Amino acid sequence: MIPLLVAEQRWSCPNCDLTEVTHEAEPHSRFHACRGLRGLTAPMVPDGTRCKVEAVEREDYVGKEMVQTDGEGRPVMSVVTTRDNGQDCTVYAPCATARAER
Repeated sequence: MIPLLVAEQRWSCPNCDLTEVTHEAEPHSRFHACRGLRGLTAPMVPDGTRCKVEAVEREDYVGKEMVQTDGEGRPVMSVVTTRDNGQDCTVYAPCATARAER
């Protein structure tokens, strides 16, 4: 028999109680709809990681742009993960719209 090495990665979220386990050998990350961030899609971190994951509210004029909003209707531009050794940022770019005229 050949032994199989199965990589197990445990994930958690510092803003809600969600935990997950993945079994992938390739580098990967997990995202989820976080209850602690009012439904925004946020990254999970390796279990035991000391960090802060927070939503950054959009501060400029929205106008007619189609932007990401949180569960309370506030426009959000990003989610930032801050650890002792750096930051990661998930950006919610506005969607483009087009109109055709005849």
